[in-house]
Amino acid sequence: MLKSLYSGVSGMKGFQTKLDVIGNNIANVNTVGFKKSRVMFQDIINQNISGATAPTAQSGGINVRQVGLGTKIASIDTMHTPGSPMSTNLGRDLAIEGDAYFMVSPDATGQNQFLTKAGNFDLDANGNFVNSNGYFVQGIADGVTVPINISNDGITNAKFTSFSIDSNGYINVVDENGNSGKLAYDGTDYYLNDGLTPATLNEQISLATAVVTNPGGLKKVGNTMFAGTGNSGVVTADRIQNNSGGQIAAGILEMSNVDLTEEFTEMIVAQRGFQANARTITTSDSILEEVVNLKR
Repeated sequence: MLKSLYSGVSGMKGFQTKLDVIGNNIANVNTVGFKKSRVMFQDIINQNISGATAPTAQSGGINVRQVGLGTKIASIDTMHTPGSPMSTNLGRDLAIEGDAYFMVSPDATGQNQFLTKAGNFDLDANGNFVNSNGYFVQGIADGVTVPINISNDGITNAKFTSFSIDSNGYINVVDENGNSGKLAYDGTDYYLNDGLTPATLNEQISLATAVVTNPGGLKKVGNTMFAGTGNSGVVTADRIQNNSGGQIAAGILEMSNVDLTEEFTEMIVAQRGFQANARTITTSDSILEEVVNLKR
C-alpha cells in the first residue's frame, strides 16, 4: 500500500485535534480566567531508503535518503499569558496582576487545593468567601492556609458590616461598632486585628496565592481551575508579597486570553490542512485503482 495513505490519515487526525482545541478556545472567549491552548505537531519516524556516505578523495559525499511517514501531536500547550482586564467596580471581584494564582478548595479543611485566575468571588450564607462553584477561597495566616470567614468577630461577637481587599490580599474589615482593622485568625476564632500587637501580625489573613516554576505543566481540571502536576513544580501557598507573584486588584476580573483574530486564522489553516491531507488520500486511492486495473 502507498505510504501516502497513512501519512494523509495522520495529518487529518492531527488537524482534527487542532480544530477541537480551537473550538474550545472560541467557546471560552468570555470565560473569566480561561487560558487558551495550542496544538504543536512533529513528524513521525522516517524510513531510510539509503544511508549517507562521507566524501572521499575520488568522490563527494551523498546525503541520507528518507521518506517521512506522517505527523503526530507533539504537545497541546496551555498559554498562561495575561487575559484582558474587565472593570466591574465590585470589591469582591479580584484579579492578579502578575504570575500568582488564587487558591481554592472544595472542602473547609483545604486538603485538596486548586489554582485559578478567576477571581469572581462572593460570600455564602455563613459568611465564607467562596468562588462561583462554592469552593472555599484559601487565606493564609501564620503560615497555614485557612478558609476565609467574614461574618462576625469570634472574640467580641460583633458582626462585620463591610470589608475590602488591598493590593497584598489583606482583608480590611469594619464591625458594627465602627471598629476597623484586618481580618485575623488565631487558630480558633476569626477576629478584627488592629495591628497594635506585633505578636499577632502573623495571624492577619491575606489571600493565599501560589507561583509555580512551569505554569504550562499545570493540568486543567474544569471550572477554570488548575491542579499541580509532576512537571509544574511544587505548589506552595504563600502571601503574594512573599512569593513575588504581583499584586491584587479589586473591582477587576481577568478575562480569557483568547484572541478571536488568531483563532479564526488558525481555523482556516487547520481546515485547509485537513482538506489537503484528504486530497492526498483520494489521489493515492486513484493511483491504487490504476494499479488494480492493470490486470483485467
